[in-house]
Amino acid sequence: MGTDDRTSASESAGEAPSATGPEPQRSRRFPVFTRDTARPEGGGRAAPGDAPAPARQWPMLAVATGVLVGLLVSLGSFRGGALTIGLTVLGAGLLRWWLPSVGMLAVRSRFTDVATYGVLGVGITLLAMMAQPDPWLNIPILDDIVHFVID
Repeated sequence: MGTDDRTSASESAGEAPSATGPEPQRSRRFPVFTRDTARPEGGGRAAPGDAPAPARQWPMLAVATGVLVGLLVSLGSFRGGALTIGLTVLGAGLLRWWLPSVGMLAVRSRFTDVATYGVLGVGITLLAMMAQPDPWLNIPILDDIVHFVID
């Protein structure tokens, strides 16, 4: 075999060989240090960039205000406060689903955010409705599960 047989594909295609030599192969491993993170889908501003900072993040402020109101209501009525918080978290899921950009309310992918907010919102709302004394919602199988675990 002569030296002509060892020419690279770029040389045989008529291109001049690289001055720095062959390009190194890129590793398929994850980097040791993360240099940047991708913004979640829909994580852009909820209002134009020339709007004041609070207006650009209005979905997050609406959810934070709803949770704060729920905490204040729970000082007087636990069930009412927990119900307010649960409905606010469900509202966060709806905002994340409907709006194209929700600012800091977007944490993960749209599907994951909606599923997470939905499960947490339904869970908190159901717990508020089943709170003692005089629950608004009674699920008999839960009594059986509690008695089975405790007894």
